[in-house]
Amino acid sequence: MSDSGTWIEIVLLAMLAGFIGLRLVSVLGKRTGSEKPVGEAFRPGAPTLVSTGSARVEAPVHRLVTVPAGTGADLAPALQAVADVDATFEPDKFVAGAQAAYRMILEAYWAGDAATIDKLADDEVATQFKRAIEQRGGTALANKLVRIDAAAITAAQMVGQMAELTVRFDADIVAEGSTADAETHDVWTFSRHVGTYDPAWLLIATDVHA
Repeated sequence: MSDSGTWIEIVLLAMLAGFIGLRLVSVLGKRTGSEKPVGEAFRPGAPTLVSTGSARVEAPVHRLVTVPAGTGADLAPALQAVADVDATFEPDKFVAGAQAAYRMILEAYWAGDAATIDKLADDEVATQFKRAIEQRGGTALANKLVRIDAAAITAAQMVGQMAELTVRFDADIVAEGSTADAETHDVWTFSRHVGTYDPAWLLIATDVHA
């Protein structure tokens, strides 16, 4: 019985080996040698350059300024030119600051306070005020600025990196020795370097109109 079983196993193994051999022949016989290696379909190729054309550059959006009350509408382009290079420039706030500077400089001049004038005016204008103070002997004047009736920008321009704005002040002043106020009309020009972080405007010229 054992010999019979052994022979049966041998025959079955031989048949299995023959079957496997036939399958190998049928598969290998079809290969030509030009087949792509396994995984060829997933091999990344060279990167493809896609032309996206010229990058679109958006034009800068400028904040449109509002012309202050009392200022001529024809100055809008000039004021806009200043705002385009100075993001902090707002005409209304500038006029308010100019009025404050006008009051401070006049009161400093009357008091003989040259140090305050030095902070608010350029060297040339400050020198003129100080010379006038010296000519009166340095004594204080009992003048008084009653009120500023109007303040309006009359000119604006860019000179290189310098913004220059001219303001006309209509004010009432009581002079020393007088009991009545008198009208005065001053035209002052202020300047600021827009390329700096210093927000201060300096008085660079003065004039008086009738």
